[in-house]
Amino acid sequence: MRAAAVGLTALLALSAPARADRQQDPELRAVLEHALATTRCDGHDDRFGSEVFFKLHEPRMRQVVRAPTERIDILRSVYCESNAVVARYRRERGIELRMTPELVLAVIDVESRFNRYAVSSAGAVGLMQVMPFWPHRLGMDNRLFGSVDFNIRIGCEILGYYMDAEHNDYRKALARYNGSVGRRDYPDLVLTRLADRWRG
Repeated sequence: MRAAAVGLTALLALSAPARADRQQDPELRAVLEHALATTRCDGHDDRFGSEVFFKLHEPRMRQVVRAPTERIDILRSVYCESNAVVARYRRERGIELRMTPELVLAVIDVESRFNRYAVSSAGAVGLMQVMPFWPHRLGMDNRLFGSVDFNIRIGCEILGYYMDAEHNDYRKALARYNGSVGRRDYPDLVLTRLADRWRG
């Protein structure tokens, strides 16, 4: 009985909707400031690629995001922002990040279950569970809570930073994003969700 209870507790911990790291890396602020000043979604979105992405993933999101316009907003932002981050690293640093829109969907699925109003016990907010101190540190209005575009934009930049820092090692980058360095439960959960639900 006790083993079953422990197993249930562990399972609930793995499926908890709000998972975020402390996002306190010293270099991260400068990276975000530069990215927000230079990265724009416009021009990174190819029509054919985005149509395939939408047609593949929009039906999969219907169970968790009921409003059609909200589904489209999330998919558009995920596709544009993840590709914009990858394009910027390629252009500025000659680095090819292995950060796909599908990986970002898996992160959002695990972090917030696509609830843009999600708040974690650590205070992280929104779809990608971004720490709420970032708008103040970046000298911007607080648009993280309840937003789609801004939350996904900041989240993609943070994930891209960790992917770069960990040389495209998914598990290490995801563990840093989540603040669970040295543990495999969160990275394995995201990668399983990617393979089972969001793989292109």
